[in-house]
Amino acid sequence: MTQTDTAAAETVADAVAETVTFRLNTDVTAAQFIALSKQSTDFVRANPGFVFRRLSAGEDGSWTDTVIWKDMETALEVAESFGKQDFAPALMAAIKPDSVQIRHETIHWTLAPS
Repeated sequence: MTQTDTAAAETVADAVAETVTFRLNTDVTAAQFIALSKQSTDFVRANPGFVFRRLSAGEDGSWTDTVIWKDMETALEVAESFGKQDFAPALMAAIKPDSVQIRHETIHWTLAPS
């Protein structure tokens, strides 16, 4: 294992991918939802275990919000407090409730550009 491989492996040793998949309500545009999502930026960044976040959408109308956390404890604590934030009601109102799936998975391997 190279020194770069070792450093990358240490970085993700306990890291967790929080993956939330969902669909938007029919009256919500992508631009509106992105604006609503950006309102959570300060809250997410304020958590010391935050590593990375990405919001993506498929042509089939499905959306995925992926957040990488330093460990499972952080991921679960933030998930628990997310809905209590001021921005959460508007964000959640934009999402079809029966479409939401949330997973927390341990990251076992990551490949980044060299």
